Amino acid sequence: MDVPDALSSQRAIRRFEDRPLPDEVLAVILEAGRGAPSSMNEQRWAFVVCTDREHLRELAQVGDYADHVAGAAAAIALVTPTAEEDWRRESIAFDLGQCAQSMMLAAWSLGVGSVHAAVYDEDLARRLLGYPETRRCDYILSFGYPFTQPTTKGGRQPFEELVHRERW
Repeated sequence: MDVPDALSSQRAIRRFEDRPLPDEVLAVILEAGRGAPSSMNEQRWAFVVCTDREHLRELAQVGDYADHVAGAAAAIALVTPTAEEDWRRESIAFDLGQCAQSMMLAAWSLGVGSVHAAVYDEDLARRLLGYPETRRCDYILSFGYPFTQPTTKGGRQPFEELVHRERW
C-alpha cells in the first residue's frame, strides 16, 4: 500500500479479531515510531508494549473511551518526560502525534487497524505500566486485525471548504 492510499483509507478501528499480531508485525510498528521525526531529533519517548489479554483488560480502565484496548491484540503506551522533567511540553505533544501517526500508518499498511486512547487516570496507568515518576503516559494505541472491513462512513469535509490559498 502506498502512502496516499494508506492516508485515504485509514480509519479508527475499535473492534479487532481475536488473533495475535506476529512479532515481526509489532517490530515494524515499533520501528515506525522509533524513526518518527522529533524536534531536534531528541526522540523524547519510550514505548511499553502489552499483549497479555488480562493486562489489556486492565489498561482499558485508564480512560473513559479506552474500552477498545481490552479487545486489541496489542497496545503500545507512549511514555514521555513529565512537565517538570521537560518544559517543552508543546513540542513533545507534536512529536508524539507524529510518532503515533507513523505507527498507525505502518500498521495499516500491513492490514492492522489501530486507534488511540487518552489516558485519564495517570496513577492507574503508572501502576499498570511501571514507568517512573519522571515520566507520564497521555496516550495508548490499540492495534489488531480489524473485526470488520472499515468503511468511509462519515467521510471528510469537502476539500474546498478546508483549503484556502494565500488568505482565508
